[in-house]
Amino acid sequence: MADELKRTPLFEEHKRLGAKIIPFAGYEMPVHYPAGIIAEHNAVRQKAGLFDVSHMGELEIRGGDALGLVQYVTTNDASRLEVGQAQYSVICQEDGTALDDCIVYRFDDHYMVVVNAANVDRDRDWIRKFADRFGTQVLDRSEQTALLALQGPAAARILQPLTDVDLDAVKYYHFASGRVDGRPAVVSRTGYTGEDGFELYIDAADAVPLWRRLLDAGAAEGILPVGLGARDTLRLEVGYILYGNDLDDRHTPLEAGLGWVTKLDKGEFIGRAALEQRKAAGLTEKLAGFVLRERGFPRPGYDIRWNGELSGQVTSGILSPTLNQGIGLAYLPTEAAKPGTMIEVVIRDRAIPAEVVRPPFYKDGSIHR
Repeated sequence: MADELKRTPLFEEHKRLGAKIIPFAGYEMPVHYPAGIIAEHNAVRQKAGLFDVSHMGELEIRGGDALGLVQYVTTNDASRLEVGQAQYSVICQEDGTALDDCIVYRFDDHYMVVVNAANVDRDRDWIRKFADRFGTQVLDRSEQTALLALQGPAAARILQPLTDVDLDAVKYYHFASGRVDGRPAVVSRTGYTGEDGFELYIDAADAVPLWRRLLDAGAAEGILPVGLGARDTLRLEVGYILYGNDLDDRHTPLEAGLGWVTKLDKGEFIGRAALEQRKAAGLTEKLAGFVLRERGFPRPGYDIRWNGELSGQVTSGILSPTLNQGIGLAYLPTEAAKPGTMIEVVIRDRAIPAEVVRPPFYKDGSIHR
């Protein structure tokens, strides 16, 4: 029921702008605005787009051995973080399977772990189970925090006149505290699109005025508000995974291609022993990217065949607006997951040929320029 769903502080703004609202991760969220998913997608690739991602969760870890707790509950090596730096990581269970993926931020006196909306309660309660042994507090700041994502090649030009943060000094996966339009904000050069851009952590009470200010400031640059539909097509074009689709509590980060954020040599962390065993035994399946070699839309759940046999299902799939071809991700037998392997995606009882490729599918995003 709709009345059981949560709403971000920007819900009325989305309605005012004519958004189509759908249930997502326990929230009523905009899937697209009147311009449509393709226009919103192209705005982010070519100009700028503004996303409401206030449904994400923010967990603050402070006091005692805060670093020790972060190290214990995440797979990446947070000891390498400098103040003002962030890193992508995974929260695992004892058997090595993924409870969630997250981003860890290091402040001067605490850490912030940003988690997926559907998993906030589970992640918070999981991390709190281990807090006492490190003498730390785990504070859930999700309800009082709003998060706006300004993404696209024009993002810095739009944001710089509104903030006292020197954006040129904020490198990729770094952040700074300052003010945006006179309001306190954490300005993070991160995002989920493959384009340059910033995620703005602000007080929930400041969400509406700042949302309006950014849309006004970006009007001359062609900014559009962007919903979940284009968020999905943008992230998949650059091979970013989505928890619940491409990563879940049935797979480990190793199968999901996240060995690069799984530092088995950093010391003890939850799931480490299981991950070491799985790595030593050899993986039986891996998450792989594929590109259709004929026209088609590979939707999640569609069957995949390899050598004529059912070998997996599409976890994420779209008809790429930028590349104008079907692309997707799927768990495949390790041998089939090698780039260059030919597979088939079954679309409406037709077996469409596809080639396994190494993501990203789109490589020209402004974040890499």
